[in-house]
Amino acid sequence: MKLKQLEGLLGDLQQFSHPKVELEQYPTGPHIASRMLFTAENSYGDITDKVVADFGCGCGTLSAAAALLDASCVIGFDIDPQSLETATLNAEELEVEIDFVQCDVTKLELKGQVVDTVVMNPPFGTRKKGADMEFLSAAMKVASQAVYSLHKTSTREHIKRAALRDFNAKSAEVICELRYDLPKLYKFHKRKEVDIAVDLWRFEPRQN
Repeated sequence: MKLKQLEGLLGDLQQFSHPKVELEQYPTGPHIASRMLFTAENSYGDITDKVVADFGCGCGTLSAAAALLDASCVIGFDIDPQSLETATLNAEELEVEIDFVQCDVTKLELKGQVVDTVVMNPPFGTRKKGADMEFLSAAMKVASQAVYSLHKTSTREHIKRAALRDFNAKSAEVICELRYDLPKLYKFHKRKEVDIAVDLWRFEPRQN
């Protein structure tokens, strides 16, 4: 599938109708989602015919992208039942098969590296300090091949140090820097839209 076709399909997906600020729910736009998954497959071969987990999947944009790129199995995890309802509708609309699980990914009790690849757009940790690191720690425990994750560029050194020192990463690499258009979703947002610099990371876990 070509990048433009993937972005077009993701652009038709439903997003959060009532986003929850405490969960830092922001939609992963089709521009970023398509490039994230397209790069994971075309540069590294980490999606097609792989078992892919989407941590904090929200409305399922990254899950859908993985399914469209022919992952053998896609599982989306999220704590919010309303988001998972939307994600299920999105999967049905695209006619792709995705399993959705309601749970707190930071408390997952999976034994060992049970998936090939984890993709995620975790909370940035602005509402709950350290939430981004909790997601990364959980992802690194279950992925055997790679973890792809978005983090604010301003946290780059901190992310790299923690991944290599604390989270069993063999390598931690910023693949590209992207602009994340944060729409005005909450009352405390003063501006209509905020443009945030984010890094797309690829982490390679050590084999257990």
